[in-house]
Formats: sequence, structure tokens, C-alpha cells
Amino acid sequence: MSAPRSTVRRSLAAAAALPLLAVALTACGYGSQAKDDDGKKANVSAGGRKLSADSVKIGYFPNLTHATALVGVQEGLIAKELGGTEVKPSTFNAGPSEIEALNAGSIDIGFIGPSPAINGFSKSRGKNLRIVGGSASGGVKLVVNPKKIKTVDDLRGKRIATPQLGNTQDVAFLNWISEKGWRVDAQSGKGDVFVVRSDNKVTPDAFRGGSLDGAWVPEPTASKLVAEGGKVLLDESSLWPGNKFVITNIIVSQTFLSEHPDVVEAVLRGSVNTNAWINANPDEAKASANAALRELSGKALAPEVIDQAWKSIRFTDDPLAATLDAQAEHAVKAGLLEETDLTGIYDLTPLNRILEAAGKPAVSDAGLGVK
Repeated sequence: MSAPRSTVRRSLAAAAALPLLAVALTACGYGSQAKDDDGKKANVSAGGRKLSADSVKIGYFPNLTHATALVGVQEGLIAKELGGTEVKPSTFNAGPSEIEALNAGSIDIGFIGPSPAINGFSKSRGKNLRIVGGSASGGVKLVVNPKKIKTVDDLRGKRIATPQLGNTQDVAFLNWISEKGWRVDAQSGKGDVFVVRSDNKVTPDAFRGGSLDGAWVPEPTASKLVAEGGKVLLDESSLWPGNKFVITNIIVSQTFLSEHPDVVEAVLRGSVNTNAWINANPDEAKASANAALRELSGKALAPEVIDQAWKSIRFTDDPLAATLDAQAEHAVKAGLLEETDLTGIYDLTPLNRILEAAGKPAVSDAGLGVK
């Protein structure tokens, strides 16, 4: 991946592209409907003191890359920090629907990928959301049919899926193709490699049926393809400095952050504690995340899928701001975004206060913080 600039100046592409981008710029979701999960868990800490809000509405995806939220809610680690303030979780299947919920006040805080965070910030001209923390890094792979593709050069002329036009993985794949010197029209997907936009729900079936030769996809879809006989040709982490890049952020409504900073800080403290517990107890955390997925979707992931997927995801408090900066630059390069000012997309003051109290190093906003 090309090195990130210290600051980024970007805006959404021309108005004609806005409806497309609003749908396309998702993280790694599987649809567009939100699902309330209120009442499923003890979401209030017994005997705890209520903070400045009666409740906090938290949105996330039923995906492994959102395991901080899955486990934090499942194990009560977030509720513990909120005392008598109730956690009201909702799950979403796509970035745009979560951003819409944040805009409408249906959620206050969300776990979400970089592309919809950039899109939401840009569309509101910097007035709606802030990124206040990190959650996960990695978990994206290029998986191919080993009978058709044995080396990178064999990708030429093949049909490779990404989840959606303009989403985080689509931008990454287009950028990687470009850096190899191959040409692909970003809108149509036609070129030296045929980029097929395929919903993660149907990609494994299409791969099994032979209509796709591979896919650049997040977990657990990547590991589902491996279970279907696919081979990992490339782990996207290998393209980034230190093998780290943001896949999930924590965002908050600027209004909620202004009115209830104590609640935001408590959720962040719960997230930091959850990540620490996940990293210290990987097997228990994996089981907890799978139990949450079973409750939310009705079906747990198969052991061979979750075991493979879990190993490639890093849970981190650092939002890895420089990599979001670079991802936005890649979208500009692909012609999916125009330049705009992303200064102010981050407010990491509460997170760094929590990290300092825990004896951990501060994290950087890469020059894109609130001035």
C-alpha cells in the first residue's frame, strides 16, 4: 500500500455519485436492516450509579471484526463501566444503515468500518460524528481457487469478488491492482482483472459453483471460502506497516459526545477492558463471540471457520488513524472520492485519558484530530 499522507483533504465525489456511495461505502456488512437486541442481557450493572444519561444506544455488526462489541455486551464488560446507565444494543448489516441510525439518534455510539465513517463524516461536512477509538485490525484476505490461480500473475483475466462497489475491501483491492500496474475501471469492474461486486452472503456459494475465481473479503467470509477449498493467496495485513490496518472503529454522535462525555468515556473504558480480556483469554473470547453470533443470527460459525478467522484479527484500542488516512487516499486514487478535509474526524482525548490511567501509551490521530 502507498504511504499515507500526514493529513488528508477529501470530499465525496460528484453529486451524481452520492446515492451510489451511500449504499456502497460499507464495512463488511450483510444487508441493511437493524435488529434490536434490548432485553436479551443484563445490560445494567447491579447497584451501579447512573451516569448523565439513562441509557446509551450502541450499534454494531454481527461479525467477528466487531467482536469487541459482541464480547463486551455478551460478557457485561461494557455495562459494568456504565453503572446504572443501561446499554441498549442494536445490530446492523451494513454501514449506511448504521450511519443513518446515528444521524437519526437511533444509536449514540457505533462500531463501524473506515469507509462508512469517512462517508458519514464527509456527507455531514464534519458536523455529525467523531471517531473516538479503535476496535479491530486486519481480518481481510485474498482467497482464490488453487486450481485456477497459483500465483499472483494468474489473477489476470480472472473474476475476483469484493463485497460492494466502493466499500473498504473494494477500495483496497482496486488500489492493489493499480500498484501492480494493472488497469481496471472502478465503476464497471472490467479490466485486466474482472472485479465482481458480490454480497458476502452469496460469495461462498458463487465460489463453490465456479462463477468466481477468488475474492478479497473480510472474515469470516474469507475462512468460509477456505473451507470450500480456497487458498489464501494474500493477507492484506502484509501490505501495511507493522501488519496493522483499521477494519473497525468506534464512532459517536457529536451531540451525544457533547452532552454525555461521561457516558462516552465509560463505553470506551468498557471497550479497552474488553480488548484486554479478549487478548488475554483468546479461547474464551472466541467462544463468547460465537455465542453472541448464534443468538443474533440463529447459527454459530463452524469450528474450522471461526478458528481460522480469529487468528487473523487483532483487537486494538488504537484506531490506526494513519491507515484510515491512507484508505481514504486510495479511494481518491480510484476515482470514488474527491479531496476534502477530514480534519476533526477524530477526538481521541477521552481514549488517551483512559489509556494513560491504565499505564498504556497514547494513540495518534495522524493529524486528523479536533483542533
